[in-house]
Amino acid sequence: METLKRNIAIVCGGDSSEHDVSMRSAQGIYSFFDKERYNVYVVDVKGRDWKVNLPDGNTVSVDRSDFSCMIDGKLVVFDYAYITIHGTPGENGVMQGYFELLHIPYSTSGVLVEAMTFDKYVLNHYLRGWGVNVAKSLLIRRGEESKYTEEYIEKEIGMPCFVKPAADGSSFGVSKVKNADQLAPALRVAFMESDEVMIESLLEGTEISIGCYKTKKKSVVFPATEVVTSNEFFDYDAKYNGQVQEITPARIDPETARRVAEETSRIYDILHCNGIIRIDYIISKDTEGNDVINMLEINTTPGMTATSFIPQQVRAAGLDIKEVLSDIVENQFV
Repeated sequence: METLKRNIAIVCGGDSSEHDVSMRSAQGIYSFFDKERYNVYVVDVKGRDWKVNLPDGNTVSVDRSDFSCMIDGKLVVFDYAYITIHGTPGENGVMQGYFELLHIPYSTSGVLVEAMTFDKYVLNHYLRGWGVNVAKSLLIRRGEESKYTEEYIEKEIGMPCFVKPAADGSSFGVSKVKNADQLAPALRVAFMESDEVMIESLLEGTEISIGCYKTKKKSVVFPATEVVTSNEFFDYDAKYNGQVQEITPARIDPETARRVAEETSRIYDILHCNGIIRIDYIISKDTEGNDVINMLEINTTPGMTATSFIPQQVRAAGLDIKEVLSDIVENQFV
């Protein structure tokens, strides 16, 4: 008797500035999936226009009432959603709420966790209560800019600092501010991406990024990647246009690497995450020269092109990305 394959929808696109980046991640994930085990489809979501991109270049519309489509006269109902939207609505809990209503399992964490990890300011303050080291920060909402003088910001946060959208999926709208005169233009750029902007103190040290996923049977923390860029910081060009050196595993002390892996696993459990997450850290030094692990942010839909951090780390761990994805999918059905 022939075993029926699950229909997997790789949900990509979205409504943020990262639509095209998400489409590249979708192509990566599509290439990684085990086609012998699953029927895999790419579902491009943009506003109210949801469509399946077929291999022949044609598209068919998705029925949003039950997340299905008609292909060659046959009804295709999706059994599972692998979400790789960077930004809204796939990284902030909106898409997760839709799938919850339809009782369709999906690859990311739940609505609350997605909403929290998408809002950098909320996440940092929540995890600080669990003893996670994070940078000092200040939140400014649209229309309230006049409440905070440049002198106050410089006194509270210090210079240099970062100005970034509080709720956004990538490095769009992020500026490194070296003096108070640069604050106003940096705020304008950040407010183009989000209604809330976070001003964050500068942490100096080695930047690393590390992935993790867990199932009912296993806990996997990948080797960390060290991020080296000649840019002012790990900005959009560094991330996506090759202006960066990525070293996996990271060149950090073995004991520090162990502590980073342990902290990553702990944060995963604190938030009760699902699927693959990637956490970015800065490893700084204390007054005695000891390594201090500082969390920067959590990415719950990390980039998944062949050259992205997670596939690099999977290879460095000696694992097969095809099996990793199958692990994540099947964990929802056992």
